[in-house]
Amino acid sequence: MIELYIFVNPLGLESLKAEKEVMRLAEELNTKIHYRFIPIVNLKSIQSRLKANGKNHLDLQVINEEFTNRYSAALDLKAVLLQGRKIGRRFLMELQEAVQLGGRIYSQELVFEILERLNLDKEAFLAARKSDLVKIAFKQDQQMVHEMGLVHLPNAVFFNYESEEDGFIIEEPTLLNLHQYFEDIFHEHLKAYHLNPRNLNTQANKQLKLV
Repeated sequence: MIELYIFVNPLGLESLKAEKEVMRLAEELNTKIHYRFIPIVNLKSIQSRLKANGKNHLDLQVINEEFTNRYSAALDLKAVLLQGRKIGRRFLMELQEAVQLGGRIYSQELVFEILERLNLDKEAFLAARKSDLVKIAFKQDQQMVHEMGLVHLPNAVFFNYESEEDGFIIEEPTLLNLHQYFEDIFHEHLKAYHLNPRNLNTQANKQLKLV
């Protein structure tokens, strides 16, 4: 089995594009792939994205607003995921599309609209949103991000659990380079790179960074 982790900005356009590419990859390959979207919320990734978009990446007000919205959206996603991974992925992509393509401002009202459109249990969502379980899950995600040294988004990480848990990191996961890495690494050079997803560290990440 192959597992694919996609580390994303929960409100980002580039991350939305990467998510769609990953879903296309899963449909096209004759290999069982489990994939998860992991929201990243940290200062480095926020400043990097602001700078890339031509915004003042040193303005504390701008940074705080971006951080608050991303953090809230990430908790929304973790709460929805308790109702199922598939519906969680749909929620994330609808939220990103509304903000990035529909010109909507991230808000609780927008989140509730999406919950209703997807026929999700609003009361269950609200209870989960306030729970320690969601906060712990979010912290675990950020710890993984920290250990892997991820800053620029989106990123993808492959793990093949049928081959001693080999893994590697792909920055800017487009459909073309996902196919390329899948064919070149997993089919031909699988033993050249090693990463245990339960014991990540910065040194291993540097060895595996293929871009």
